[in-house]
Amino acid sequence: MSPDYTLFVGTFIQLPRTKTGAEHQLAITRGALWVSTTDGQIKGFDWSIANDKDLKNLLQAKGWTVVDDSSTKSKPGVKVTLVVAREDQNEFFFPGFIDTHIHAPQYPNSGLFGSSGLLSWLQTYTFPIEKSFGSTKLPSIPPPQAYRVYNQVIARTLANGTTCASYFATIHVPATNLLATLCHARGQRALIGRVCMDNPDHCPADYRDASPSDALAATEATIAHIRSLDPSAALLHPIITPRFAPSCTPPALTHLAHLAASTSPPLHIQTHLSENLDECALVHSLFPTAKDYTSVYDHFGLLTPRTILAHGIHLSDSERHLIASRNAKLSHCPASNSALGSGICQVRKALDAGITVGLGTDVSGGYSPSVLETVRQACLVSRLLPQFNPPASSPTQSESQSTRTDPIPREILSVEEALYLATRGGADVVDMGDQIGGFDLNMSWDAQLIKLGKFAPAGRWGARGGVESTVDVFGEESWTEKVHKWVWNGDDRNVRMVWVNGRLVHEVVPAGEVGKKGKGWKSWVWGVVGVGVVVWVVGRRVRGRN
Repeated sequence: MSPDYTLFVGTFIQLPRTKTGAEHQLAITRGALWVSTTDGQIKGFDWSIANDKDLKNLLQAKGWTVVDDSSTKSKPGVKVTLVVAREDQNEFFFPGFIDTHIHAPQYPNSGLFGSSGLLSWLQTYTFPIEKSFGSTKLPSIPPPQAYRVYNQVIARTLANGTTCASYFATIHVPATNLLATLCHARGQRALIGRVCMDNPDHCPADYRDASPSDALAATEATIAHIRSLDPSAALLHPIITPRFAPSCTPPALTHLAHLAASTSPPLHIQTHLSENLDECALVHSLFPTAKDYTSVYDHFGLLTPRTILAHGIHLSDSERHLIASRNAKLSHCPASNSALGSGICQVRKALDAGITVGLGTDVSGGYSPSVLETVRQACLVSRLLPQFNPPASSPTQSESQSTRTDPIPREILSVEEALYLATRGGADVVDMGDQIGGFDLNMSWDAQLIKLGKFAPAGRWGARGGVESTVDVFGEESWTEKVHKWVWNGDDRNVRMVWVNGRLVHEVVPAGEVGKKGKGWKSWVWGVVGVGVVVWVVGRRVRGRN
């Protein structure tokens, strides 16, 4: 009989839901949390668990038997699996990341920008790679390229702790359906969008929809496939995906808006907005009667509470007000914005206007599939904004020589704020704020186990200097400081396990632990850094690596 619950023990770190404009603080708790294996939801907590005795008492009170512990395997009671974040390894549980904007077929181009801006980059790199996902000889079958790339990008995003992603695919139905099938098989939560682009004046002749009706029919085919794969929408959701205003004719934009509004609840929509000044100028030339870029989408009925707008760099105050009034959402893609030289999104202005904001990697405009990298880039680019918005007056000489501390400019995002955007904010962007993004009761267990590791003296790195983690924890840091070190120095090597809806979807077994049998909890230590478990070993195979 399979276990009824998974019992997670150790340190849990998250960003609590706060009111717009409130200061974000890490919530750090230690103890136990349990998740139902039936529906993958969090069913309870006990933050009083501080040592070996407390854990035994909890198991006894609940009538639970740990299935991996040989000493209790034969005992009666509800079966549970035990997962422990080891304090001596500086491990902690953190909510899974939500990538609100990523182009799955572009993953092979990650890090390839040339010296071009957005529009020329599309022609040089993007459209050719996307075109390869269709076959003229066997148009009903996705080519091997589609399988290789999509399997790889799903594996990479999971390995980086991304439990939910909003994917742009290509115009090809078979390849887009394959992306949905692979996400479902691998257990990644995803919004899957078949890209629509039918404007012959602004799309390649060999890579576009033949007509608005063809774009609509192909989109409906992918929607049907996604619903057949996951009728309950436990993991997968279709999303209407006009590439951006210049790539679609007015009839196509109208048809797609009507399709999105035809269901209850309405379908999600994703597109690009005000990413590049040349793009903005192009939109103005194509839609001269529109007040601005945002108004184009609003005119066609594409600006809805279930719309995700990527970038939003060059927005006016009136555009932000319009987005907020329609309850549309914004995906901030700082790494891509910098890599393509598009500009810096003024996230604080968007938040102050009441816009819901999440983070997007925007692969391959963004060079990395890591939302953690996007978090640090969001912090970094925000620190440049005060240079473009200097204070009205400069401090006097006496003020500059005083010991007063200047307030941090409002444009700057703190680490905590950026992590909020990567979790709770992203969850709100994809309309799953009550389901994912945190560790609240009855939320889905979409989480990652982060391992910073013990301090490794340089003299013990070996002849080649190999280390498992680039984060050095010396032992005196608080948990908040450890999280900050993880944000600034961490990468996928720190992601030891990932769960989606309670299911383990990615796992890395450290060298020396492969093949060993887990013996449950062994001994506990309690000190200035909190409660932890000295020994907990997993014997499962490595998952999610290709």
